[in-house]
Amino acid sequence: MMPSYFFAHGAPSLVLERHAYTDFIRRFAADMPKPKAIVLFSAHWEETTQAVSAVDTYGTIYDFGGFQEELYRMTYPAPGDRALAEEIRSLFTAHGIPSTMDEERGLDHGAWAVLKLMYPGADIPVVALSVNRYLTNEQQYEVGKALAKLRERDVLIIGSGGTVHNLRRVNWRADAVDEWAAAFDEWLASTLEAWDLDALFAYREQAPYAREAVPTNEHFIPLLLAMGAADESRKAELLHRSYQYGNLSLSCWKFG
Repeated sequence: MMPSYFFAHGAPSLVLERHAYTDFIRRFAADMPKPKAIVLFSAHWEETTQAVSAVDTYGTIYDFGGFQEELYRMTYPAPGDRALAEEIRSLFTAHGIPSTMDEERGLDHGAWAVLKLMYPGADIPVVALSVNRYLTNEQQYEVGKALAKLRERDVLIIGSGGTVHNLRRVNWRADAVDEWAAAFDEWLASTLEAWDLDALFAYREQAPYAREAVPTNEHFIPLLLAMGAADESRKAELLHRSYQYGNLSLSCWKFG
């Protein structure tokens, strides 16, 4: 069964960078079997009703400003998969999760920056999914759990966001990791490895520096979604963790 994964997508410039994390992402794709399709939740697509993309070929969304001109010339014309999108919507319906189909939206940088490093040929069908910051943490987990059976058919489920993502605290010149960011990620690692859902769902009250690390929850949600998709196995493994700019966490978690 295909594991599900959480990937931090860092800054929009991630796709142009060369460091330990981008090298890891490239090796990740090379070292695993090629999936039949990719289902990806992006922190940068927010809807109050779960949206499921059903496009033929994706356009590229440049949802950022002030970065290198090269980024605005990049495209990622991955094919969609309408049949898989319809199946996903059926799974959501079966689990009591309202959803809508979206036939227009392209891939935002939370999706294409990671996918372009993993599969630069854009030759794997993709179904993009939105996130909803207004659900409880328990409900987020259940959304991911609804898709668990897709993993049996070599469908790669990815949550793309960031465990420590506070742009107000980013230090573009930092050469050391802020203690508060590392402390939050260490708490999170021990909680995920123990699959302690009670603690995880109460992370804002229990985790050290939670409000600094997760000032808004849209980038944290994809972690819960990817984890929920592996509920039946309940195995979590940290595959990579590093930092940029003092506290921007670049991590990858494997579930299942």
